[in-house]
Amino acid sequence: MSQQPPGHKHAPDDVPTGSAKVPAEELKVRARVRLNGARRDGRSDDRTLGDHLQTAARELGFLHWDHARRVLGGLAAPGDDMGDFWHAPRTGLLLHLWFARHDEAAPALATQPGGFLLPYRRQCFIVQAPFIEALGLDATDPAWRAIGHDLVAGYGTPAWQHLAWQRVRAPLSTFQPRLSSAHANTTYREL
Repeated sequence: MSQQPPGHKHAPDDVPTGSAKVPAEELKVRARVRLNGARRDGRSDDRTLGDHLQTAARELGFLHWDHARRVLGGLAAPGDDMGDFWHAPRTGLLLHLWFARHDEAAPALATQPGGFLLPYRRQCFIVQAPFIEALGLDATDPAWRAIGHDLVAGYGTPAWQHLAWQRVRAPLSTFQPRLSSAHANTTYREL
């Protein structure tokens, strides 16, 4: 990270980019910690590092590890399933505007003061700050402004990576886990 002159204050538009964290790497760390913990505690199960990667990915709303790796790594293509990563359980009382496609949602975002456009699987929805806070994120983070409050349009950018890193580090209670990998293998397919 670059050194700032003494007395420098971050401007509201400053988005950390120098030492960007890679969200998918956090899932690898979690899986390794679980595997090592099981070995250390003498739990004799046959779970491998791959099994723990699948579990960590599903806990964050992805179908399986490769799905999480592609989405969190900025490798997903427009229209791909983005998982449930940007959705939280128990938020049904908060107002959401749902859209089938980003090209329908983006103009609506412009009419929503303080709105945030988020992906959900292959759809989009617009929420307000209380929903962002329910995700365990700060709605005033400068990264939101850097991507125009639109996680779909800002996908893969340093600001998106910054927000995704914060989301990965949010409490697990803010995530809606996906079904087991056995079910995921029967329902997930590339289009």
